[in-house]
Amino acid sequence: MRRGLAALAGAVLVLAACGTGNESSDGVTLVIAANAISGGKNAETADWTEKWVIPRFEAEQKAKGRVVHVVFQPSGVDDEQYKTKIALDLKSRAGADVIDLDGIWVGEFAQAGYIKPLPDVAGPEAESWEGWSRIPQAVQGLGVFEGKKYGLPEGTDGRVLYFNKDLFAKAGLPADWQPKSWQEIIDAGNALKRAGVPVPIQLNAGTAMGEATTMQGALPLLAGAGAQIWADGKWTGGSQALKDVLGFYRQIYTTGLGDPRLQQEVQGRDKSFAQFAEGKIGILAEGDYFWRAVVEPKAGVAPMPNRDAAVGYALIPAKRPGAGIRGQDFVSMSGGAVRVLNPNSKNPKLAWELLAFMHSAEATTSQLAGAARITSRTDVNDQVLSADPMLKFVSDKVLPITAYRPPLAVYPQVSTALQEATAAVVSGGSVDEAAAAYQRKVEAVVGGPANVAG
Repeated sequence: MRRGLAALAGAVLVLAACGTGNESSDGVTLVIAANAISGGKNAETADWTEKWVIPRFEAEQKAKGRVVHVVFQPSGVDDEQYKTKIALDLKSRAGADVIDLDGIWVGEFAQAGYIKPLPDVAGPEAESWEGWSRIPQAVQGLGVFEGKKYGLPEGTDGRVLYFNKDLFAKAGLPADWQPKSWQEIIDAGNALKRAGVPVPIQLNAGTAMGEATTMQGALPLLAGAGAQIWADGKWTGGSQALKDVLGFYRQIYTTGLGDPRLQQEVQGRDKSFAQFAEGKIGILAEGDYFWRAVVEPKAGVAPMPNRDAAVGYALIPAKRPGAGIRGQDFVSMSGGAVRVLNPNSKNPKLAWELLAFMHSAEATTSQLAGAARITSRTDVNDQVLSADPMLKFVSDKVLPITAYRPPLAVYPQVSTALQEATAAVVSGGSVDEAAAAYQRKVEAVVGGPANVAG
């Protein structure tokens, strides 16, 4: 919601009658809310909640001598509609006890006062939970805002560089390629170009790619230049780090290492997937989604029967060793959902027990339903990803160094400005002019120069 949650003040919603943790002679009722519904959107989550979480938790509570009823409150709507509903519930001091949120909403809800840090709601139990030791510090950041833990992260992902080993062999490049700087990416691109590869490097750019430009390309590069799009209460403007990112884009797309036309097409990203699968792209920056859902040999969007042998993957390097955020040599970006507690719950400690139960190793493994996907817990990942070296690579190597988008209402507008800046340099515009235009746009949407660094 680009106007922010303040715009919801005049809205009207018929609130769910179940309330928050109502207690009666029949015991306590807790409510779980998620944008998931059996037979529809996110059906797997809905089915898992109703068929596994609820009966197991109720049985566990019964064994403790408690009568607890858990109700699932499903939704199957557009994310913004769900967001509006949850915000209005919380604003009205109603709603479910345990609530699914997109991680990018956490800061916005926190600033509006709709959610509170977990220990403020549940007490010290939330701080001493055993699961924290199983979730890398960087992954915990998905549910953290201004240093405080507001939610437990669910599954997450990570960005890497994919490369075609067959094309690399033709170019004389190693099958275990791991660039240590941006220059080494350019060097590999030039080698691929000399070997006749049609598109040596695909780095999402422009507005047609939408958020894929920001998440797969611009933000990882910005992290590699030592900056984040939002830090210490300010947004990154046309800084040197931003100019470094735009300069890298310009170098790729004005020297024949990338195809600028592909970045301008509505279906450009899908076409890049197909071209990679066809052996026409040498290096491509994407998330683990690309591995498990795009080039997956049998059911992928652009299946590669020889994926396991032909597709390599590498960490995204900082501009140069040590130049990344936190002094890192390598960087990444991640996304994902979190579950939070309703601060208005009538039974906050029991609601915390339910939340912690839903994020236990057993529950997390159950939610996967046998699929190989990256979770927030390292103990579960060690168990379920052992047969998939790429996803294990993301879990072991990428998640500890990752970062997240700022969970603030104005972020989508800043993201669009960043996409426009990449489009300008991809089409041949100057880095300085693109950075200056970006600075002006960001200042306009975040409240003026005082809120922008650089």
